[in-house]
Amino acid sequence: MKKKNRFWNAVKIPLLAILCSLIAGGIIIAVTGSNPFKAYYALLQGSGLAPKASYANHKSMLSDFFSYVNYFTPMIFAALAVAVALRAGLFNIGVSGQMLAAGFTATVLVGYSGLDAVLAKPLVILVGMTAGGLAGALIGFLKYRFNINEVVSSIMLNYIFQYVVSFFINTYYVDPVSRQSKEISIASRLTLMDTFVGNQKLDIPLGIIFALFAVVLVWFLFEKTKLGYELKAVGYSRSAARYAGIKVGKCMVTSMTISGVLAGLAGVTYYLGYMGSIQPKVLLSTGFDAIAVSLLGNNNPFGIIFSTMLISLMGKGSTYMKSMAGVDSEIASVITGIILLFSACNVYIKWKLEKQKREKAQSGKEEK
Repeated sequence: MKKKNRFWNAVKIPLLAILCSLIAGGIIIAVTGSNPFKAYYALLQGSGLAPKASYANHKSMLSDFFSYVNYFTPMIFAALAVAVALRAGLFNIGVSGQMLAAGFTATVLVGYSGLDAVLAKPLVILVGMTAGGLAGALIGFLKYRFNINEVVSSIMLNYIFQYVVSFFINTYYVDPVSRQSKEISIASRLTLMDTFVGNQKLDIPLGIIFALFAVVLVWFLFEKTKLGYELKAVGYSRSAARYAGIKVGKCMVTSMTISGVLAGLAGVTYYLGYMGSIQPKVLLSTGFDAIAVSLLGNNNPFGIIFSTMLISLMGKGSTYMKSMAGVDSEIASVITGIILLFSACNVYIKWKLEKQKREKAQSGKEEK
């Protein structure tokens, strides 16, 4: 019974935060003179979760949905990366930089190599994992060996990766028309673009298979392994974990390495999947949004799937919402911000609910 109550509380608080956020967002939309119900429905239509009135040639609701899945796949990896670091009490704010490092390394080594798909696609995954893992391990090592705050080192590495990658793209790999990096080969791309399935044209994201597999693996790591228990102990109290014989330094480096591997997977599924190229001097917001997505999902791997879908829904459907409901796409960002603000208040909401429960139990005892 207690386990069931804990599960319900873990679900109830994020749902309450989302409900309050949607109500607040609806009020903002209504104040701007638009219909909030129509706006929210347009968000669903833009993401392939509700049918549109009409579609272009060979497109359908399924096409929009696959595009939506392709859009949110990198966020699942990024949020998992944040969750693994938080498990050990570390704050990986460098996910965006690790994504960029992995994406650029895989682009140069594999994306421009001319290898066929059988070799190129697995190599993209392996190179991304390696590059991201090394970047994460460096942050963990600096924390363990020199006690350099991981927030500071990860932010500094973000800037280093951003400008070093921009230099190489602008010097050697820039496309003179798009001013982005040159397009990667079709064989190395992790999204099968404009693929006909029957009479429908779909963008099929291969990365979603690995993302769901990663969710299960991270859950298994957290709940069923010795390492998961050690990471949790270190996250609660490093001094107590050290007293219990746990190698705290090793756990911190391991945690950041795994976090970096997941960030690397986020990078390759974005740059060599969703986009197909890299824009110089731009650091994705995905790595920063992933922090709030992970918190909204209660740092639970399965919860992260649903929080990712919700936050990505706002970004993906905002353009269609603007065209159909007359609501500026920036309003979707405002609603996202409100959701994340409420999710940051989860601890307070949890404390408030527990306080009310204790007061109710106390009043029941007094009546008896």
